Amino acid sequence: MKINKYFLCGLVFAGVGLLASCSDELETQPTNSVSGTQVFENAEHAEAAINGAYRFLYTAGWSSGWGTQNCGQTAIQLFADLMAEDHLMHEQGQGWFYEDYRLNVHGDYAGKAGRSYSVWNFYYTIISNLNYILANDGKLEGDPDLVNSLMGQAYAFRAYCYFYLIQLYQQTYAGHENAPGVPLYTEPTVAGTEGKPRGTVQGVYDRINSDLAEAVGRLKGLKQSHISHIDYYVAKGFQARAFLVQHKYKEAAEAAKEALTKPRLSLVKVDALGGNNSVKVDDVMWGLEISKDQTSGYAGFFSHMDADAKGMYGSKARQCISSGLYNLLSDTDERKMKWFRGKLEKEEKGNSMVSYCQLKFKMADYTIWTGDYLLMRAEEMVLIKAEAECHLKEFDLARTTIKQLGTLRDTNYEAILAKRTDSETYDANTNAPVTTLMEEILLQRRVELWGEAGRIFDLQRLALGYDRKYEGSNHSETVQTKNTGVASPLFIFPLPQSEIDGNEHISSSDNNPIVR
Repeated sequence: MKINKYFLCGLVFAGVGLLASCSDELETQPTNSVSGTQVFENAEHAEAAINGAYRFLYTAGWSSGWGTQNCGQTAIQLFADLMAEDHLMHEQGQGWFYEDYRLNVHGDYAGKAGRSYSVWNFYYTIISNLNYILANDGKLEGDPDLVNSLMGQAYAFRAYCYFYLIQLYQQTYAGHENAPGVPLYTEPTVAGTEGKPRGTVQGVYDRINSDLAEAVGRLKGLKQSHISHIDYYVAKGFQARAFLVQHKYKEAAEAAKEALTKPRLSLVKVDALGGNNSVKVDDVMWGLEISKDQTSGYAGFFSHMDADAKGMYGSKARQCISSGLYNLLSDTDERKMKWFRGKLEKEEKGNSMVSYCQLKFKMADYTIWTGDYLLMRAEEMVLIKAEAECHLKEFDLARTTIKQLGTLRDTNYEAILAKRTDSETYDANTNAPVTTLMEEILLQRRVELWGEAGRIFDLQRLALGYDRKYEGSNHSETVQTKNTGVASPLFIFPLPQSEIDGNEHISSSDNNPIVR
């Protein structure tokens, strides 16, 4: 591959801490026009580059069109939720995210406006920036702790990007270790750099594991300078996520346990979470604090989610919980009462007064359209730890762990938990009544992380499919003509045609199945 422009645009902007959209249509100077003595002459200057890479996470415009639905990391988490069965759109509205919900995005792989291209562009642009930072490991002058912090963050951040890429462009790890992965770049890339082949899923996870091991070693004992920065505990959280997908349950439980030792971190009650729009809540481990001058307006997560934000997309295409998941929750569960509306006798247009509408995510300030983006919370680590312990058949430990969260959400939780049988098994029907301990833990994960973790990823790693058409279903699209069984090709994306055209080591025959 002769590296496309999306590999070039990142450092030019990140080096000065200012980011714009990075599509092939954006004209930029070659990366090497940014002097190494300018950006990487010392650790303090290099810090601007890592800050710029973080800002990519909430920057919109990663495609030639449909820019407002390509608004960074939270957009990816949103469409990955909508691709599954727990999250729905009450109506189509202006169309943003609706094709994801319909499992109808494969046909866009040939252009630069759809998911295949925008996601690929997004993560590889960030990786390109991070590789320039990591190329200066051992060369930066300045405070050794700052140098270690920058390098540790860059290693962890790169692993984070590859973790999403491999889940979005190939089936899950277990059972697909030798399947084609995604190209791995660990060195700086410039115009004319030879492209890499797809390699294997195992090879990608080997890189993820290696990068995260390096990151936790570099970051241990160092203070998190801002909540938007990856620290030791966030890197341990990344490990917990990656180990869970790899079915390395002992390691996942240990990593999650360590992540929860972060100073001043605590689980919180529903009321303290508010609209899940503030990084200042005690359960937030990693998040993006969005100031007034950084709000992306229409091209932002809350504009799509919050039905009460007047004039925003969410008021015309309301995001709802599935009735199937809602009905599995206890009536004493605070999330059922405060995060989602129930069945309404009379529905209204243009706001959240519609059955099962989400109330979990609300703008912090409607006058300036702001709200912080939460990327890791303590509750997720509890859920990972409990699930991993249950997989290991350490049922007493798993019960104790999940009770920490459950009793904060439901006044009757101990009685509910007592009814669950000790078993690591779970029903293939995701709307079936909950009977086992594993099903209880997975239910808690589904509702606690609704809208923020990407349900399709859990379905993949748990070898599950789904059916949206059931008695009482409120899905506006039941996708009965689509394959929603285990490891459906619709659960992942084709590689973008631009990659196939530009990479001499990847041909059309190397692409994932394309379902039109």
